[in-house]
Amino acid sequence: MIRVLVVDDDFMVARIHVGFVERVEGFEVVGVAHSGKEAAEAVATLRPDLLLLDLYLPDRFGLDLLADLRTGPNPCDAVVITAAKESEAVRAAVRLGVTDYVLKPFGFGDLEERLRRYAAQRSFLERTEVTGQADVDRVFARSSAGGAAEPLPKGMSPETAKLVEDALAASTQTLSATEVAEGVGLSRVSARRYLEHFVTTGRADVRLRYGSTGRPERLYRWVG
Repeated sequence: MIRVLVVDDDFMVARIHVGFVERVEGFEVVGVAHSGKEAAEAVATLRPDLLLLDLYLPDRFGLDLLADLRTGPNPCDAVVITAAKESEAVRAAVRLGVTDYVLKPFGFGDLEERLRRYAAQRSFLERTEVTGQADVDRVFARSSAGGAAEPLPKGMSPETAKLVEDALAASTQTLSATEVAEGVGLSRVSARRYLEHFVTTGRADVRLRYGSTGRPERLYRWVG
């Protein structure tokens, strides 16, 4: 489980965010803080993996808090959730390495997609073994959208495509559509659609595994 600390000065908004997070499989809310001081104390005692961090806290700016946490004994990732549209705030968040930046107001589906993307990225980093430059390049390429990749067919989203790509690229073995679907929280039919698109555009290979009965199973491997 990915442990989440919700940080927002508005009690009602914080409660809504808690409800959103608890609806996403693989995530659990371990605490709520309404000020920078409360957040720092909660991080020290609860040691969350991820902050849902508002920037306009009553006692300090959220990014200043995050900068302090980055150098402390319990650093954690952060998704900024704020009404702050200023370019400098966005640039500062990027410099601090925030996972995502979400403008209020937003719906559950938007946050869910971003949390699932974070989970896939986290899983990818935890499972990646670096044996050479190609592995290093693959890790640093996770934040890109694929560069000159073929545009997605109608009905496919870049966010979901990234989830499927990360799951496939992180595996050292071939994966079936069912295995990918279970890993990223999609239906098997949806996962297979994205996988077949990657095969068509040359970013994945597919081979058949024959069983004793029934149709052969399609197994996919990421080739970039």
